[in-house]
Amino acid sequence: MTSKAKPFVESPQQVILDIILLCIGSTLCASAVNGILIPNHFVTGGMTGVALIIHKMMPSFGVGLIYLLINVPLFILAWMTVGRRFFAFSIIGTTTLTLALMLVPTANFHLEDKLLNALLAGLILGGGAGLCLRTSGSQGGMDILSVVMLKRFSVNIGTTILTVNSVVLLITSVYYSVEAVLHTMIVVYVSAKVINIVVTGLSQRKSVFIISSKWEEISNEILKDIRRGVTIIKGEGGYMRNEEHILYAVIAFTEIGQLKRLVRGIDPGAFVVISDTLEVMNYRIGNQPHW
Repeated sequence: MTSKAKPFVESPQQVILDIILLCIGSTLCASAVNGILIPNHFVTGGMTGVALIIHKMMPSFGVGLIYLLINVPLFILAWMTVGRRFFAFSIIGTTTLTLALMLVPTANFHLEDKLLNALLAGLILGGGAGLCLRTSGSQGGMDILSVVMLKRFSVNIGTTILTVNSVVLLITSVYYSVEAVLHTMIVVYVSAKVINIVVTGLSQRKSVFIISSKWEEISNEILKDIRRGVTIIKGEGGYMRNEEHILYAVIAFTEIGQLKRLVRGIDPGAFVVISDTLEVMNYRIGNQPHW
């Protein structure tokens, strides 16, 4: 009889922290929209951009109603593919962002150069959206689609946002100036990169392969000093045909220096390969938010 995995349950403190992060992230995004995007007449991407395109084609439907209708299937998708917790927190995130857009005053940051405005907007939007995605939810819209793509197909959140927004901007270029579209593409690109850094970059994991005659001593030190699990793989040298023991481990980005010093101190001639990982799923070393 197989046992079912226990669902992840958040503590009340974590729930409160998630809501605080959603509020901070939504306020940052609202500040970028009301303080930079609107005063500089930049084009809007994401689901809002899609709503504007549909509104242009069918003026009898309001932008707000169209945006709501677009989000309905996305929230159903979140419920079905990601989970009820993510669905509930995304409702909170969407509501928080809506309130923040209503409450944060529209005021220009008074940067003379529009390129600098685009860069600043991208940084603020990416940081705000990234903070929201670090919680158990999102701000709805594109964020939901991005999480679904990450969970189902391991596509980076920033990649999904950048791809969809680029398509939306190409379509909206029919109705807006090329200059406005290009500046908005800068906003989209920068925000996508910042989101990747905030969501996965700050908790990046590295996979490590170590081949050494002193493999047993190195393995014990990794277990004791770095406190990471080690898998021992039996192999064979391609030239000498001698038996080899390959150590495999997954460590945090901040632990690379410690690992290299440890291996160098035991066996300076050890063969070490350190590679990037897209995502790691595990209760101890995993780097995916608990969506």
